[in-house]
Amino acid sequence: MAQDASTRTRTETDSLGSLEIPADAYWGIHTARALENFPISNRPISVYRDLVVALAMVKQASARANREIGVLDEERAELIDRAAQLVIDGQFHDQFVVGVIQGGAGTSTNMNANEVITNIALELAGREKGDYAFLSPIDHTNRSQSTNDVYPTAVKVGLSLDLLTLLDELDLLRRAFLAKAVEFHDVLKIGRTQLQDAVPMTLGQEFHGFATTLGYDHQRLTENAYLLYEMNMGATAIGTGITTHPDYSRAVLRHLREITGLDLATADDLVEATSDTGSFMSFSASLKRNAIKLSKICNDLRLLSSGPQAGFGEINLPARQAGSSIMPGKVNPVIPEVVNQVAFAVAGADLTVTMAVEGGQLQLNAFEPVIAHSIFQSITWMRRAMRTLRINCVDGITANRERLGAMVGSSVGVITALTPFIGYAAAAALAKTALLTGRNVADLVVEAGLMSRDEVAKQLSPARLSGLEAITAAIPIVEPERA
Repeated sequence: MAQDASTRTRTETDSLGSLEIPADAYWGIHTARALENFPISNRPISVYRDLVVALAMVKQASARANREIGVLDEERAELIDRAAQLVIDGQFHDQFVVGVIQGGAGTSTNMNANEVITNIALELAGREKGDYAFLSPIDHTNRSQSTNDVYPTAVKVGLSLDLLTLLDELDLLRRAFLAKAVEFHDVLKIGRTQLQDAVPMTLGQEFHGFATTLGYDHQRLTENAYLLYEMNMGATAIGTGITTHPDYSRAVLRHLREITGLDLATADDLVEATSDTGSFMSFSASLKRNAIKLSKICNDLRLLSSGPQAGFGEINLPARQAGSSIMPGKVNPVIPEVVNQVAFAVAGADLTVTMAVEGGQLQLNAFEPVIAHSIFQSITWMRRAMRTLRINCVDGITANRERLGAMVGSSVGVITALTPFIGYAAAAALAKTALLTGRNVADLVVEAGLMSRDEVAKQLSPARLSGLEAITAAIPIVEPERA
């Protein structure tokens, strides 16, 4: 009776002994041991697609460099190159199965990549998986390399690729707020400081401010991307380059730049670069900055839409789902709320990165896996949060124009715009009257004979109140007529 394909195995051996590996698995014994040792996160590294792609890019660049400098023969280098390209193109990602959290400074991830690419290459050569006498995961696919230069380089390349999609979403969100700024350009409202009424502005100005701050974050993240472009390929174990050919470092840099399209550079001091993870900390901090500022914007959206009857009620957020199992008709700001929670998680991840960077000892930081996981997760969640905020919230925001008009008309804040004409004392007296009676400020000014209706209307126009139309000439104070 033929053995079922799902139960067939092959035997692989390492320095610790032998294990039975599923016959259809492209990973091997080193990956199998990692699966036994690190049942922690239940999240394989394949959840971060760009990390897997980056690992394959590093292996492909190394194969080309090794062939160029003559330490790997043409046939084997070509097979590794072709196998890596298949992974870059999106195939075999399900074979990258080791957990994102692991001991060993990323060794399990590197070995997982070595084994998968090797076994793909063996099949391309018409050979059986596990035929390591012909093509070895360590002697050939990992030639001139160590986990200690492969892993951090792959993480940096992967984060750089992942960041590009985050920046795309950030710009789309910025544009969405900018579109609302245009839509609301003529909608007057009362600005607030310390949650108290301040002076008038337009709702368009408020949304333009949101767009501007996101634009600044786009600039900062773009600038900080260069923190990830310094790599330590050729360092091998601790930065001394042991086991590598003198020409390998220059060759692998050239090929990796060509493959990734990134402006990569080799660190000046490979010993320092192998032990230092400060660039991850700085980059993580820039992500946290973006997340916290985005969370503040979401706080503002929740405040501005609060109520809607007993709160600010200035804008309406799209109704996405029922807000209560007990209160009929209640709708909650669930989209801004989820973005807030992502920001909290990003801030926590940044602290994790900081502690992991501090925890390194001597010539290597063993905690790069949790650094990588934390930053990849932050980018992934932020990208998704920006998308849902844009599509499911910002694009559908509307203004409560009548409510805003009534609030501006009865607000004592607008009288600030008239103080150059009627004086501070008269303005303060009328403000007090408006607060006590709830009457329209413009009506009180006209009734007091301080300004004509046309003059008041001109000075309380949206352009003047919002500062879009500046008053540049000296304006005489009009004293009230004495009885």
